[in-house]
Amino acid sequence: MAITAKDVMKLRQMTSAGMMDCKKALQEADGDFEKAVDIIREKGKMVAAKRADRETTEGAVLVRTNGDKAIMVCLGCETDFVSATADFKALADEIADAAIANFPANQEDLKAAKCSNGHTVEEEISAQTGKTGEKHVLAYYATLEAPFIAQYVHHNSKLGAIVAFNKEVPAEVAKNVAQQVAAMNPVSVGTKDCPQEVVDKELAIYKQQMAEDPKMAGKPEAMLENIAQGKLHKFFKEQTLEEQDFVWDNKVSVKQYIQSADKEAHVIAFKRFSLSD
Repeated sequence: MAITAKDVMKLRQMTSAGMMDCKKALQEADGDFEKAVDIIREKGKMVAAKRADRETTEGAVLVRTNGDKAIMVCLGCETDFVSATADFKALADEIADAAIANFPANQEDLKAAKCSNGHTVEEEISAQTGKTGEKHVLAYYATLEAPFIAQYVHHNSKLGAIVAFNKEVPAEVAKNVAQQVAAMNPVSVGTKDCPQEVVDKELAIYKQQMAEDPKMAGKPEAMLENIAQGKLHKFFKEQTLEEQDFVWDNKVSVKQYIQSADKEAHVIAFKRFSLSD
């Protein structure tokens, strides 16, 4: 069966694959478009398998909000050349739109969600891999639900944050706190919700340091415990969002900054992702 340029263009519009890939797929499928689509998608899976060990340090972080819901997603790839293409950006947008529309509970559910063309997110990522010959992955996905949500995505699209508040706060406060999360990478909102494994690890480090310090030899156990707790307090001040110095005015903490705008406002939760971490 003769394959025309019109046929090739039609398949390209259906799959976004390259012209030569479309022509070869149509020839292999004897002009059957459904089979040709399957051939292109299978090629994407094979390319993905061959490049499974490649690092995906480039890509795009996107945020979408809808009322009291927000999602943050990252589509990763291998090079900044690919992440700058229109096709890559369009796919990242499709995935973010599917995420906020369906609000999946986890990454696996998001992979199974449908894009606007009826294909799943996982299928579209595989097809993009086949098209470019470069590994593409759903690098990150997170959700938040809250009365008010702030967002920030850095200008290079490689770093983002979403922050949940218990109530609406001024736009400038919301933006500044989201930027604080992105820039300072806190471990938790406050001391009370800091993961116990993080606390245990820090205390273990402090105690090991003191055990190896000759100046601490023979000191009472209670004194050593107080020193460890003092170091932990410093850790909380530097690493928890509420206790951190506000980056635009280090004379106040983030908690104090928020409450200077609204005494009843506080952060409930946050999510942060960086392709550079």
